[in-house]
Amino acid sequence: MTDILLSEAEKKYLIDGVKLGMRVDGRERLDYRRLELETGLVCTANGSARIRLSSTDILVTVKMEMEPPDPDNPFCGKLQFFVNCSANAAPEFEGRGGEDLATTLSGMLERLYSSPFTIDKTKLCVVPGKYVRVLYIDIEILECGGNLFDAASLGVKAALYSTRMPQIYVTGEDGGHLEFVVSDNPHDVDRINISNAPILITHLRISENLTVVDPTPEEECCGPVRLVVGVTPRSGIAATQLLGGGTFSPQTLVTCLKSAVELGEQIDRCLCEKLLQEERVPERQIKGFLDK
Repeated sequence: MTDILLSEAEKKYLIDGVKLGMRVDGRERLDYRRLELETGLVCTANGSARIRLSSTDILVTVKMEMEPPDPDNPFCGKLQFFVNCSANAAPEFEGRGGEDLATTLSGMLERLYSSPFTIDKTKLCVVPGKYVRVLYIDIEILECGGNLFDAASLGVKAALYSTRMPQIYVTGEDGGHLEFVVSDNPHDVDRINISNAPILITHLRISENLTVVDPTPEEECCGPVRLVVGVTPRSGIAATQLLGGGTFSPQTLVTCLKSAVELGEQIDRCLCEKLLQEERVPERQIKGFLDK
């Protein structure tokens, strides 16, 4: 994803290592790097999470607003995704350099959560046809160390899990306008059921029929095309997208889809276990996203 310049000899060294089953950092083809997770870092948001996948660092915040619903979906709330590629994350993000990546990533996340089977958006409805909750999900890329799509999807799911939405009560109507009371009780909140929320698994085609997952920036320089697969916890495929200038052979494509489903199940299970573990610590010390 980053513009790292490698010589042809360096690329050959990386590719030959993958062919021999040994990547430069010691991982096998289907191994992920160490993942770190922390939720509840931003007190001004309804939910937040920070994901660190080796040197990839992403902060996700969720903020709730109440707005009229779309006319086509009067009983459903909405999720809106916004991606900001910080200029500090990678040199090529300076100016408008990260706009294409931000558009592609936010579009993929929109597709991922567009299905009614991922998150029940009717639970976000306040007054049918008049007011629904809208969740604005901001993804801030703080550091770019490869595999942004997978890391961002994990951050989004963790931030949605940590989201607490104050309960809203309709108290009456005055002059045709509804009156609301928003509960200020920290325990009087609604939460989001993320049990079927998907995550992304990316396969980078690094040679003719050979792929790796969780690629480093150096490996991304060697691979012409990536397959991004949205996987649900119940082994479903929610979305797919090819990125880059290249193709996958039919056999490689099928293998990658099967591998993505298996890896998605494993990683999602680990993510949910970590989220539950964090929640069971009543007075967890939050490090904060500006601390090191």
